[in-house]
Amino acid sequence: MSQNNFTSGFVAGAFLGGVVGGIVGVLASNRLRQSTPDEDFSQLSEEERDRLENATTEERMEIARRGLEDKIAQLNTAIEDVRGQMGGVNNGQKRVDYVGYSADLES
Repeated sequence: MSQNNFTSGFVAGAFLGGVVGGIVGVLASNRLRQSTPDEDFSQLSEEERDRLENATTEERMEIARRGLEDKIAQLNTAIEDVRGQMGGVNNGQKRVDYVGYSADLES
């Protein structure tokens, strides 16, 4: 008898939790959609703004891809700069490579 009560309570709780979770999810997504505009061109020049507003989805994706590539290149440059600065600090010590193996820097 207690097994039957547990099963029915579990099913009722899962159903009620799903309904409440769905309602909260819909309300949260609507609030987020209203608070963040789809396109924020405020930091761009007038010419770039006009070009992006008239661009197709594929052109926008290409522009975004190029922007990401530029940011990745900047990040790689910064990493190399820090790695060069840290090279003098690690002389004669062991370091851990990306794959988790240690390597002697003296060799």
